[in-house]
Amino acid sequence: MATIDVFNHNVPAESDFGYSQAIKSGDLIHVSGQLSLDEAGEFRYADDFSTQLEQTYANMDKVLDHYGVTRNQVVSQTLYVVDLRKNAAPTAEGNLAYFGGHRPASTVLGTTELTFPGQVIEISFIVDTRLPA
Repeated sequence: MATIDVFNHNVPAESDFGYSQAIKSGDLIHVSGQLSLDEAGEFRYADDFSTQLEQTYANMDKVLDHYGVTRNQVVSQTLYVVDLRKNAAPTAEGNLAYFGGHRPASTVLGTTELTFPGQVIEISFIVDTRLPA
């Protein structure tokens, strides 16, 4: 029987929307879209792409740390970017800086808006715990 391990940041949105930040089922960890929420669950850095991206990656690291896995075990990611033409270069730069030499499968989608006013980036991803850290 497979075990399920759920992770949350313990922010109000999780109960308000009825979701978990991540769920581990077997060897895979499915991670909900991460964004620039602070420790209290408040959205921060409206319209500041670089700072939102930095905070989003920091929140991704919290999920990875909870499960004792690394960025090298991320196998797939989906990035949702507002104004993609404007933010394509900083998206690529941030991705390269975050993953270094690791290259997960990636899909980047341009969108007109995300959940919060001024939110410009959200990233979901899948981790395979069988890969070397």
